[in-house]
Order: sequence, then structure tokens, then C-alpha cells
Amino acid sequence: MSSPADRLVYMANQIGTFFRSQGHDKAVPGIADHIKKFWDPRMKRAIFAHLDAGGTGLEPNVLEALTSLRQTTSLPAAH
Repeated sequence: MSSPADRLVYMANQIGTFFRSQGHDKAVPGIADHIKKFWDPRMKRAIFAHLDAGGTGLEPNVLEALTSLRQTTSLPAAH
């Protein structure tokens, strides 16, 4: 049985795959920017919760991007 976070991990890693060819220094901020712009607050809250729980399954560049994004993102409280 997969968890709700599994789909988000898959999606985040797909974004990471897209940016991989740009090299680490461009890929990490590119991934963070894409998630910041295009993921809704519920998705970000869920992936950040997964990150806080260890980030299992996230590719290294994606993990780094989410860690930096987590530090600079404030989300409205869940309703």
C-alpha cells in the first residue's frame, strides 16, 4: 500500500530528473522554484512533512531543493 506522500515523492523526483541535465548548481534552485510556483500549499505541506520524517525516496538534488525551500517558505495553516 502506498502512502499519499509516495505520489508527491514521485512527482518531485520527476522534476529533479528534468533539471538534472543542468548540473547541480542550476538544478537545485530550479527544482525549488518549480515547486514554489506550481505546487499548492497542501502539496507543499505534505512534502515538507515527508521531508521532516526523513525524506525517504527523494533524490539528493530534490532533497536539497526541498530543504532550502522549507527554510524560506511560510504556509498558511491547514484548515
